[in-house]
Amino acid sequence: MKHHLWTIILLILLTVLLLVGLGLTLRGKGVRMALIHRVRAIMHRGDIVRRGDFTDVIFLHHSVGRNLINQGGVRERLTGAGFRFWDHDYNWEGLTRPDGTLAGYSYGIPGDNTDPDGLARIFSQPAFPWPVNAFSGLLQHEVIIVKSCFPNSNIRSDEQLREMQGYYLRMRDRVDRFPRHLFIIVTSPPLNPAETTPEAAARARALSRWLQSEEFLAGHPNVAVFDLFGLLAEDDPAAPDFNMLRAEYREGTDSHPNRFANETMGPIFADFVIEVAHTYRARLAKQEARP
Repeated sequence: MKHHLWTIILLILLTVLLLVGLGLTLRGKGVRMALIHRVRAIMHRGDIVRRGDFTDVIFLHHSVGRNLINQGGVRERLTGAGFRFWDHDYNWEGLTRPDGTLAGYSYGIPGDNTDPDGLARIFSQPAFPWPVNAFSGLLQHEVIIVKSCFPNSNIRSDEQLREMQGYYLRMRDRVDRFPRHLFIIVTSPPLNPAETTPEAAARARALSRWLQSEEFLAGHPNVAVFDLFGLLAEDDPAAPDFNMLRAEYREGTDSHPNRFANETMGPIFADFVIEVAHTYRARLAKQEARP
């Protein structure tokens, strides 16, 4: 018990040093809350059960992901398959446990930014054994799923498209160092026709296709891509809403996929996670069995 207490004290001191090292002070409500969340994350680290079989999953998302989980039965489907499914919303809500209850802390996503530049920033953070920053928090889990929300599909120029590709390449190259983890990228959902243009929508389609290409995935076995964009977007080139959120999946001018979309996509998404996790586990087992 005494050893455990000293371990917690040392981890708290480490967290403080990291905050100071990042140029932060302990003044201000935001920084104090960030420190409290780091301490809680460290103290509850034992709640995460990694059995080495890639059944402990975390999904980093915002509102689109929240709706997909809640309306699409994602947690229930993964739980039924023997998985422990955690998800991380905005920092103010933080982590949700596999049983659907709030954990009471977050992993401290910098600026609450899960756009490609924000994800690249997270994936460039130092990796520690304890959840003292966002990346180290995600690494507490075996399967890590990340998604940018629909504004990410508003790609205004070819230059911006190349910039986004660069962010994903930085993420991909970093995860090469963590073969005991599986990383799943969810492509951003398409925009409502009221909130985009044919040119921007075409670039969003190009990004989703590039993420699924051999150019991006070849030689990186612990990276998989779930094409939410392709499943939700109109695929008829003759349609006025080509590459945009399908009519049956939208309400008014809102780009959030509707309940019907989430009820349709939830099981597909969950089954994809199950399949790629089993496949990657089998791949690793085969590699480790070689003499």
